Amino acid sequence: MTDITNLKPIAAIGAELGLQPEELEFYGQTKAKIQLSAYQRVRENPEGNLILVSAITPTPAGEGKTTTAIALAMGLNRLGQKAIVTLREPSLGPLFGIKGGATGAGRAKVHPVEEINMHFTGDIHAVTSAHNLIGAILDNHIFRRKEPQLDPRQSAWGRVIDMNDRSLRHIIIGLGGKSEGFPRESGFTITASSEIMAILCLSESYSELKERLGRLFLGFTFDNQPVYLKDLKICGAIAALLKDALKPNLVQTSEGTPAFVHGGPFANIAQGTCSILSMKLALKLAPFVVTEAGFGFDLGAEKFFDIVARQANLNPKVVVLVATVRALKMHGGIKKEQLTESNPTAVENGLSNLEKHLENIAKFHVPAVVAINRFNTDTEVEIAVIKNYVESRGVSCTVVEAFEKGGAGAIELAEKVQTLASHKHHYTPLYSLETPLEEKIATICKQIYGSKAVEFTPDSQKDINTIKKLGLEHLPVCIAKTQSSLSDNPDLLGRPRNFLITVRKINISSGAGFLVPVTGDILLMPGLPIKPIAENVDIDENGLITGLF
Repeated sequence: MTDITNLKPIAAIGAELGLQPEELEFYGQTKAKIQLSAYQRVRENPEGNLILVSAITPTPAGEGKTTTAIALAMGLNRLGQKAIVTLREPSLGPLFGIKGGATGAGRAKVHPVEEINMHFTGDIHAVTSAHNLIGAILDNHIFRRKEPQLDPRQSAWGRVIDMNDRSLRHIIIGLGGKSEGFPRESGFTITASSEIMAILCLSESYSELKERLGRLFLGFTFDNQPVYLKDLKICGAIAALLKDALKPNLVQTSEGTPAFVHGGPFANIAQGTCSILSMKLALKLAPFVVTEAGFGFDLGAEKFFDIVARQANLNPKVVVLVATVRALKMHGGIKKEQLTESNPTAVENGLSNLEKHLENIAKFHVPAVVAINRFNTDTEVEIAVIKNYVESRGVSCTVVEAFEKGGAGAIELAEKVQTLASHKHHYTPLYSLETPLEEKIATICKQIYGSKAVEFTPDSQKDINTIKKLGLEHLPVCIAKTQSSLSDNPDLLGRPRNFLITVRKINISSGAGFLVPVTGDILLMPGLPIKPIAENVDIDENGLITGLF
């Protein structure tokens, strides 16, 4: 349980940023929401430098990307640079599943840890309610045969829940007779995959939020006319449920560095970054803003550049690529049980994965620095293998000891980031929005993943025809793919070559403003492992929570 006696009052954190007392809504002494009026007030301020933290293809437990981002912001503050870290909100699914919390680790965390990891300020619950209200209204619309008459066979809107629950992936709803609705197939996905979550994180005002909700595609009528959420006349109600969720959340790191933790889309099935509002507000309040994109560079960072930054006119100045000895040993062919054993040869064999991610960063014309997130089982010889390789390519490299030392363990990284961020160049997107849809998908698959070819199934071809019919071909693509490999096969580690990417279907997220090609066997509702973390969690008579991390 977080010792709040060691934390600054959140009002003091806000004051340090120049936020006015009336611009904060307090959730106790250690959490606050920031009024949207604060963003309007500071919009003309000079803009700070945005630093994007990404990673190589991770092990199932992750490589410490969040921990490194937090430590980097604290390290910049130690150098006398005001910095803010902006992060996604944790999901209850991974929290109680296999990964545990998402608030950093050791001496590099955002606080209050347990509260952020669980209910926090209720944002994810609000998204869940908003999504499921749409489902309830839509099914009532069908039941009442209201105009426009939706064809239930051509509507894919299901329900969401912020849990990993495989039993809800495919269900039948409307059973029980004439008064209970029309029986049809449906299912649940995890809340982080909801288009409402994506819309929330891409909207900068209530008016934009309602506009995006209005163009959310729901399906077709019996005579094949498209139906959007605006046709159900509930955009105002949905936006009302999201009123507080749109406001960024202010907390702090282990060293009192301001942290905006807001929004929670996953990078393997959505855009994978925190809200645009939190990043743009932070950039007006501090000269350095550190943010992260989920999973490896092939997922979160590519989507950050081609979707989020393009839409919001953000310009990451530096990419910090987090690498670990253990992940490179995994890519070098070592089994999970042996990753803590010294094996410099395996590290060297796994460098091909790091190589591909560095090549991908270069495609966007942004300088990179490799941060080796050190674990206590790493040896000097293993670390030297990584450093020598990275520096031989002309890329900066440094060891980060965030877990043990906090901001002090990221001073060298902070110094390198300061130097690299001094340029005035703008990144280059991977593709133009005018590029044909199939070509956009193929560009990402071939250039970023390294695939030899892309196969479109008959179902995905039908989806392409529908997208063209609706005039949505100009939208960017947000590929849903496994995070465990550069390919769409989680078993292909390292740097796979001569593989095929299979696009099974393409979901339309017209409200969010992107299309979602679904590849391989990626699931939008994760399952739980044999021994979920939930089995370890307990609370005592004094409210002390144990076992989460």
